[in-house]
Amino acid sequence: MTRVRYGYRRVHVLLQREGWTGNIKRTYRVYRDLGLQLRNKTPKRRVKAKLRDDRQEAVSPNEVWAMDFVHDQLATGKKIRVLTIVDTFSRYVPALEPRFSYRAEDVVRTLEQICPVIGYPRTIRVDQGTEFVSRDLDLWAYTRGVTLDFSRPGKPTDNAYIEAFNGRFRVECLNQHWFLTLADAAEKLEDWRRYYNEERPHGAIGNKVPISFINRDGATGPPS
Repeated sequence: MTRVRYGYRRVHVLLQREGWTGNIKRTYRVYRDLGLQLRNKTPKRRVKAKLRDDRQEAVSPNEVWAMDFVHDQLATGKKIRVLTIVDTFSRYVPALEPRFSYRAEDVVRTLEQICPVIGYPRTIRVDQGTEFVSRDLDLWAYTRGVTLDFSRPGKPTDNAYIEAFNGRFRVECLNQHWFLTLADAAEKLEDWRRYYNEERPHGAIGNKVPISFINRDGATGPPS
């Protein structure tokens, strides 16, 4: 089994695609009998987080993106950083780019590679890391008509979409692979990104795939 972190509901969706005719109760019985249930650690305490009142939920693709970094390492022990970007409406991931180190101009370069293909976002939610508060990204955003929405210091829940995605990314991809080189990491991350966008069912969007929300006829220009 290659998707070892999937629950029975997502497994059921995949089985239906393969022609499985049983209902979800039968899928659950098989899932349980095979001992595939996952034990999730319960937090010692629960904190009720509240996002800023002036934020609105995205109602279309490219309205709000979220961006962050995830840390990992190669088989040699050398550390890498992965730039993660997700569209909060469609859950589409336009980029997963690993590097040994990141500067602000590297972030801008990645954005300029993907935006002409799928369109420019109106807003990007980021934390206050040095790469995101830089003049390079600020100038790019001003030139392209993109708003940078910064999280409050020490409030990761202000960017909850990317935090949730990064958790899935680590469990379903990073923890499942052994990266020999940076090029090997880039290839495996791109394979997983395509699977995530084009095949993996997403419960939050009705078990559809993110790419179904993307306009394939061409990208839009910078927001007006």
